[in-house]
This record gives sequence, C-alpha cells and structure tokens, in this order.
Amino acid sequence: MSNDKNTLALIKRDVVDVVGKKVQEFVSRGELHLPPNYSVENAMKSAWLILQNTLDKDKRPVLQVCTRDSIANALLDMAVQGLNPAKKQGYFIAYGKQLVFQRSYFGTMAVTKRVAGAKDIFSEVVYKGDEFEYTIKNGNKYITKHVQKIENVDPNNIVAAYCTIIFDDDRQFTDIMTWAEIQKAWSKSKMNPEKEGSTHKEFPQEMARKTVINRACKRYLNSSDDGSLLMHHINREDEVVAEAEVEAEIAENANQELIDIEPDYEITNEEADTEREEVEEPVKEERPAEKSKQEQKQHPSKQQTLFEGPGF
Repeated sequence: MSNDKNTLALIKRDVVDVVGKKVQEFVSRGELHLPPNYSVENAMKSAWLILQNTLDKDKRPVLQVCTRDSIANALLDMAVQGLNPAKKQGYFIAYGKQLVFQRSYFGTMAVTKRVAGAKDIFSEVVYKGDEFEYTIKNGNKYITKHVQKIENVDPNNIVAAYCTIIFDDDRQFTDIMTWAEIQKAWSKSKMNPEKEGSTHKEFPQEMARKTVINRACKRYLNSSDDGSLLMHHINREDEVVAEAEVEAEIAENANQELIDIEPDYEITNEEADTEREEVEEPVKEERPAEKSKQEQKQHPSKQQTLFEGPGF
C-alpha cells in the first residue's frame, strides 16, 4: 500500500505538477489564451482525482499501466484545450500502455465556441412524417423548414439529424446526417452499439444528436488554417488515438497464435482508409515494446514531440 502511495506521489510530482507549470508558461509567454473562467489548477486537480480511479479494459489502474509520457501528454491536451473532465468535457482512455484524452461532444462544442467564435450550437432529430426542407447555397446547407408533430417523435422512425453552428456575426454552418450515415458511423465503434441494452439502443435520439454535433464541429475545426498551439492539440487527437489503437491491436494480435504470415488477399486503398468512428471508443489491449527510433522519426507529431522536444 505504501509503495502505491509513493508511486502516485511521484507521478503527481513528475507529471501532473510539471504539466500544470508548462501550461502556465505557455500562457505567460502569450502562446496560449485560456478562457477567462478556466482554472488550470482546478482542472488538474479534477483530472488527478479521476485518473486515480480510471481503469483500463482489464480493470487495471491506468496510472500503473500507462507510460508517464502518455499521461503527461493526455493532461497537456486537456489543459491546452481549456477542458475539464469534471464537467464531462472529455475522458481519459487507455489504449494498451498509451493514455489518451478524448473530447466528449460537450468538450467539442466548448472548443468550437472558443476557437470559431460560435455563440450557439444546436441539433435536432428528423422523424418520419416531419416536414423538413433545406437548401444549398455556395456549398453550405440551410434549414428552411422543420415542422414536427409530437406523434412523429419515435426512436424507431428516425430519418436524419442535423447540427447548426451559429457564429457571432450570424453566419451559420449546418451539417446533416441521414439515419444510414449515423448507423454507419456507429458501426465503426468498438463499443458494440448493436448490443441489447447499449446506450445507442436505449437512447438513439440522443446518440444521433451527439454524432452529428461531433461531425459538424470537427468538420469546422479541421477546416481551420490556424497554426496555433491550441489548434495543434485539437487536431492531433485523431492521429494520436489512431496510432494508439494500431499499437494496441498489434500487441493483441502478437499474443495470439501465428497461423499465416502473409495474407492471401490484397488490401485495397478503400479498406485501408476506413474512417474511424467519431464517438468515444473503448480501451484496447496492451501494446508491445516502445517504437524504434526509425518509427519515431516517421511520426514527429506523436507523443515524444511534446515532452521530449525542445523547449520543454
């Protein structure tokens, strides 16, 4: 028990406290502008309390399983984006030995409002029988009519969902997803959304809204040409998660019996480019040993660039 306490104390001193100081340095140098009501210290305290009770897929404490570099980078991603896990704006998820901070749809909306100057973000579900019309002008969609009767509201009759982002200058950005598109997005999730009793099955309307909100906000954020520190941490989430997923899957497969070294089919570009699901995903198995130096050179934007790069 005493060893566990000592380990936690070391992690807090060497990781959590260091990250907090690093963020404050970004702010003092003018490289980062946090929301006026955001407290780095409070966010770090909340994250630390949550991390002490966060387990991986095998019910092991992530603070014992995950590397300190990945823990530090997950905390840095959270703080630079001005998010707080206590407000359900993101989650710490373990992929093998890699800890990743993933925004929730609440966090994605908060970041979009902060970065894009959005004053409101709302979404609605379209049901069979609704009067729904939209127009497209210069590549942008505009909802022109949505009349809904209470008798149409049925989770079994969802036709589509849409999200509209309204900016301070009254510009609008709208994204619409058909029910087929929403289901396709869910099918890529490893959370088994088709399982009886799953959140997707129990609350399809809310999950549909979350899915379209995430896509609308991410599409807008990904189109930004802002090269700031904040945008770097916003945009790196997908690549960090994808890398951690691949490494964890390699580790999982390495623990299985090797039957055939080469596949008896050709992998197509379409299969290789399959899009990753936009909602939160579960943890995976432990990944293998650290990457070679050659792999690290091929991925300069990954974990080591934040805590091993110059200036830190």
